[in-house]
Amino acid sequence: MIQSFVVAMGIWSWWIFGAILIGIEVFAPGSFFLWFGLAAFVVGLVTMIVGTENAIWVWQAQVIAFVVLALAFAVIGRSFMNKRGWDKSEQPNLNNRGAQLIGRHAILTQPISQGHGRAKIGDSTWRVAGPDMPEGSKVVVVSAQSSTLTVEAFEG
Repeated sequence: MIQSFVVAMGIWSWWIFGAILIGIEVFAPGSFFLWFGLAAFVVGLVTMIVGTENAIWVWQAQVIAFVVLALAFAVIGRSFMNKRGWDKSEQPNLNNRGAQLIGRHAILTQPISQGHGRAKIGDSTWRVAGPDMPEGSKVVVVSAQSSTLTVEAFEG
């Protein structure tokens, strides 16, 4: 059924498939489907030039060309974006709550003894590591490792 639809549509099947992939790109994060959509458009262009009745350019060859082009475009496009820094996030610590807390001030809710204690930052209590200090001391977060924050005494 799908094969008969693709054959009936001719070159337009590749153009429609490319448009669908580019449309998916609008709703999907990143730029993954863009390269697949471009590959479909190129295969559609080659099919338009070569024709669908060509003995060499049968649907199996078209699918193989699409796969090869999609992979090549994805690799080349990814390296292109990396070189220009277009794949960098404006908020690199969005999903790393501990890293977002670096530089924030806190108050110890449990004393730091033997290098470990607890501190309140905002409405959360975090495990902290640092030099021994009594409960109620003001500290500043200097680094984050997993769910443990490294703190130092706040001078100020």
